Formats: sequence, structure tokens, C-alpha cells
Amino acid sequence: MYELKTKENDNSVIEFIETVESPKKREDAYRLLDIFTETTGFQAKMWGPSIIGFGSYHYKYKSGHEGDAPLVGFSPRKAKISLYFATGDTKREELLKGFGKHTTGKACVYINKVTDIDVDVLKALIHQSVKFLKEHYPNH
Repeated sequence: MYELKTKENDNSVIEFIETVESPKKREDAYRLLDIFTETTGFQAKMWGPSIIGFGSYHYKYKSGHEGDAPLVGFSPRKAKISLYFATGDTKREELLKGFGKHTTGKACVYINKVTDIDVDVLKALIHQSVKFLKEHYPNH
């Protein structure tokens, strides 16, 4: 049976941020912590060893695979900061046009630093992601 690695746990978000080597990236992590907390109204929780997540939802795919995931989150990684938003939301792509300097992966949006992006657009992306997931997974 496949075991999901990224589970919510009781590890300290602050202790994790304090392990971030780069002082600038650590500062950005605290800024993002404030932005995500204020925007979602959820308390930050660690998901797995390195993702800071906000809220949660339960998903179930047609394949039968199911699990829990944060509604939104971020991770201050060595190379870039990963931002986690809902996948499959067409409004996300529209919002990203005015976001600033970033790259995208399947589920992540990557930034180098907070000063590269428009914080108001970040807040809109957070709101949109939470709204999208609550509409698509209403039972959580």
C-alpha cells in the first residue's frame, strides 16, 4: 500500500524556519508565514519535513487514491521558494500573469524572493486556491 509522505504533523513551524540556512530566505519564510496566516485565517502546520501548510482538505481520485493535503502552503527550499496552490484551477493561470518573477511546475509556483512578486496577487492566489478547493472538496 502506498504511504503518503506529506502528512500533517506536530513539528514546530518556527523551529523549521529557523533551520533555513540563508538569512534572506529565512526572512522571506517569516514574511510568507504572516501573509498566508493573515490571508487564510488558518494556523500554520508542518506537512512532512519541509512544507508549511494552511488548512486541509481530503481528496479522492477516480483511481481510488485518496489522502489529505493543505489547502495552500509554501516551502523555503535551498534553490527557490515553492508555493503550493490548487492544481487544475484556470483562474490560477490568469492571476499568475500579474504575479511577477516566477516559474511554475505541475503543483508549484516557484519564486526566488518575496520582493520579486506582487503580494496583492499572492493574496488573491491564496484566496482563489482555498475557494477552488472548498468548492471541489466540500466535505472537509
